Amino acid sequence: MYDSTSALAPPATDDLDPLTRPFPGATPYDAYVRASVLNTLQQPFTEAPDEMGFLVTTQVMELWFTLIVHEWRTAKTAFAKDELHAAMDALVRSRRALTALNAAWAPLAALTPAQFNGFRAAFGRASGFQSAMYRHMEFLLGDKSAGMLRLHEGDAAVHEGLGETYRDTSLYDEVLRLLHRRGLPVPEHVRDRDVTATYTSDPGVVETWRQVYTGPQHDPLLALGELLTDIAELVTRWRMDHVMVVRRAMGTKTGSAGSTGLAWLERRAARPVFPELWEVRGGV
Repeated sequence: MYDSTSALAPPATDDLDPLTRPFPGATPYDAYVRASVLNTLQQPFTEAPDEMGFLVTTQVMELWFTLIVHEWRTAKTAFAKDELHAAMDALVRSRRALTALNAAWAPLAALTPAQFNGFRAAFGRASGFQSAMYRHMEFLLGDKSAGMLRLHEGDAAVHEGLGETYRDTSLYDEVLRLLHRRGLPVPEHVRDRDVTATYTSDPGVVETWRQVYTGPQHDPLLALGELLTDIAELVTRWRMDHVMVVRRAMGTKTGSAGSTGLAWLERRAARPVFPELWEVRGGV
């Protein structure tokens, strides 16, 4: 007898669904994102339950560093070409990335000393200050250091790439040169400074920003100043969150690579980013 319901029943499998048909090799998603590669990079050295979170958090931060460096280099190139709109677009993207970077501290923010000690010995001589990509970030902000460059001499490719960033202008150098081309009084000694030296505040640049901040409130250069201030604040917040994570997890113990640990991080966190943008606010 013919069963009319069988003709209406769905197939026993979803083989007809194009979304579930197998691919001859890796899925296009994996070929593009390389997730299968990323997911092999977490190799804890201990059985401590918190080490996996530490590894993933650190690796995620390295990826955010990479994106931020990419955006700052894009912005720097655009500033050099007087392409203010394109430069600010890149800075806006970097601001979003910095916000995500800062949020990445969450898995580590409440580690107790006992939890941290469960895997800390696995570091050996490793320390976050050895991150080459973070050093690219610092150099792009104008915080240059020959010593931090020398640290990477043992890895020729890393040392060469970081050396290029060290010897090149910083993001802020290109901002100040653009301001000068827009008719603002950026001092010559600042424009022609040794770009391998750490940038330090200059009263002439404070005056430059004072003219921007006391000018028309819809001036795109004022919007640039505020965008740079957002970035400086987010970088500082990341550094301070780092201080708090270390303070909570290990107090004043010596750092894993022989640094003074908390005291060293506190000194780094106190270094101003784009200093004149903070100083100008007291004189407007």
